[in-house]
Amino acid sequence: MIEKPNSKYWLTPPDIYAALNSEFQFTFDPCPYPKPEGFNGLLMDWGASNYVNPHKAIEEQQKGRSSVIVIPVQSYVNLLLEAGAELRSMGRVRWLDVYTKEPCKSPSPICGFILKGK
Repeated sequence: MIEKPNSKYWLTPPDIYAALNSEFQFTFDPCPYPKPEGFNGLLMDWGASNYVNPHKAIEEQQKGRSSVIVIPVQSYVNLLLEAGAELRSMGRVRWLDVYTKEPCKSPSPICGFILKGK
């Protein structure tokens, strides 16, 4: 029996990874499992094509490297994307209180979806 550590790991289903790897030809896994002792994918340069961490992926993009990031979203996000929606970062929107007009003290990151008429 394999002893489970306290932290939770999730592995990409092999068929999903294989399909993505076939398209993007990953050259580096910055988040391998099991992780070799002393390995820290955030502290090293990545390969030409990578799979995982959004923040580090943005840094690596500036170096000309590609990454595929898979993150959970609400079902309506996929519906909008499948309908051809354009995505736009709206930043952290400080919504106004309907009565006081005071801005929200802890704004959340917001993404805009634009569906253009056909």
